[in-house]
Amino acid sequence: MKKVFLSLAPLLMFATTINFDTALRETYHNNNELKAKKLNIKMAKTDLSKVKSYDWGNFWLEEDISKSKSNFGGLLPSSEERKNYRTRAVYEFPIFTGYKIKYAKEISRLQIKANKFKYGRDKNKLAIEVLKAYNGVVAAKYFIKALQSAKKTTTSFINMTNELYSQGMVVKSDVLSAEARDSEVDAKMIEAKNKYNLALSYLRFLTGNRRITDVKDFRVIISPYSNLKKLQQIALENRNDIKWMQENVKTMQKKVKMDKSIYYPTLGTHLEYGYDGEELKLDNDHNYWVVDLNIKYNLLEIGAKQELEKSKIQSQQIAYYYAHMRNGIKVDVEQKFLNLQAKTSMISVKVKNRDLAHAVLSQYKEMYKNGLVNIAILLMKQADVQKADAELIKAKYDQAIAAAELKLAIGSEIKENK
Repeated sequence: MKKVFLSLAPLLMFATTINFDTALRETYHNNNELKAKKLNIKMAKTDLSKVKSYDWGNFWLEEDISKSKSNFGGLLPSSEERKNYRTRAVYEFPIFTGYKIKYAKEISRLQIKANKFKYGRDKNKLAIEVLKAYNGVVAAKYFIKALQSAKKTTTSFINMTNELYSQGMVVKSDVLSAEARDSEVDAKMIEAKNKYNLALSYLRFLTGNRRITDVKDFRVIISPYSNLKKLQQIALENRNDIKWMQENVKTMQKKVKMDKSIYYPTLGTHLEYGYDGEELKLDNDHNYWVVDLNIKYNLLEIGAKQELEKSKIQSQQIAYYYAHMRNGIKVDVEQKFLNLQAKTSMISVKVKNRDLAHAVLSQYKEMYKNGLVNIAILLMKQADVQKADAELIKAKYDQAIAAAELKLAIGSEIKENK
């Protein structure tokens, strides 16, 4: 016994029973996919920094060393080799780009916001996935408990039929029938434990916690008795996908303005200071400087008109998608709300069915003992109990999943309770 305890001690030491809030907190902390998606915000900020850097222009240093040799077309017997050194520092910066940089900055800022909203949406979707996985483990656990209760019942049937058979009150087939039903429960138990292990494995994967061995009760994340109109309004205000789409609408509007910049002149400056001579030395005879003010106006650029027209079409297209999404959100919330109400109402019906099935089984067990019904009828009533227990568990799971779908539909941030 001591050896068995010592072998189980490491498992018991690190075994963890968690509730949904703990599962969610660990997922937010450990999930690598979520961390990867958050980096999209950093990349968008990098794009903004890149666009801002264009305001400062370009500065570079350059050194050219050239060697040439000439014999004047072969007329002279000897040739002369010459070296030339050219060193220069160049600074170019834009003064006016036809508002191109201005709108590029605005687009980058909008994309930062859009990526934040997209990350919020992804985070909520992951939270719902964790909630489904968690409730799946809870349901699997209750299925095992229901089968454990069924096992007690079928075992009692074996004992009862054996006793009645020894008294000559029933035939051997009654004992065999009870044993067959007991074996069926064993088979279902194997299936149930496998489903539990599979569900637990997925929850461990999402949370990054391999020590989870058990969970607590079902978690219904939103009340089925909420106000539908209020939920629809919350959805339009809070859903990150609608916010993300709204920022994309603004982005495309800015894109149209940026593409129009082709019709504005651009103004830039080129400043250069350097040295150009046969010897690498600084002196006033070989130093030079250049100041160049460049004004450019495109009278004709191939494809520019078509690109602008394409941007206008894309802007209108995404505006239509945005309007469609707003209308669709109200319907989505309504459908999820009605589904939750139906799943909630179903639970009370399933509770009643379970209680009746247990009561009927108890009555039929007494009737069997008194020889009023045969073993087939009794086992059928036991099967009804098993089915009623399973349907109640399924109903509670369905309610929890329906609540999760509604929570995702309204877009409120899903946080763990402290």
